[in-house]
Amino acid sequence: MTSPRAVLVGPPGSGKSTVGPLLAERLGVDFRDADADIEAAAGRSIPEIFTSDGEPAFRELEKRAVADGLGSYEGVYSLGGGAILAEETRALLAGHTVVFLSVSMPAGMQRTGMSTARPVLAGVNPRATYKQLLEARLPLYRSVATAEVDTDERRPDEVVDAVLAALGEKAPVEGTS
Repeated sequence: MTSPRAVLVGPPGSGKSTVGPLLAERLGVDFRDADADIEAAAGRSIPEIFTSDGEPAFRELEKRAVADGLGSYEGVYSLGGGAILAEETRALLAGHTVVFLSVSMPAGMQRTGMSTARPVLAGVNPRATYKQLLEARLPLYRSVATAEVDTDERRPDEVVDAVLAALGEKAPVEGTS
């Protein structure tokens, strides 16, 4: 069975979409984002899916996309922040190399910038929503993770170095292949 080299999980603003391609490049593999898979399959953006069909419908699409990706992809695979909410997805992650990119509430809020592209943060009080999201999901991220890397106060390349170290991978020396 095919399996991703590494699966990235974490809340919005943890750096999955930024760190993922950099990590893949350093490992010499491709990068794939589950959210992009969902959008391609649905023919619509995630905010459009949330608005027209609701979060439960989106989560069903997400479960299918993640199951397919985990079973067919060999590179670095980034999951959406809420993918770990599904018990089926958490079960599928068992046996995979899963890196939890953790972020504090202040850093996560700063990075997300109340983006409308993040429908789970939409609403009257995005700060309270983000705080609730972190509190509810933190145990789930940790339950599936084989490694945890703090992304606060780290540049993306420093996060990649920390992920490689956590995975026991030797970082290539600059200028060599």
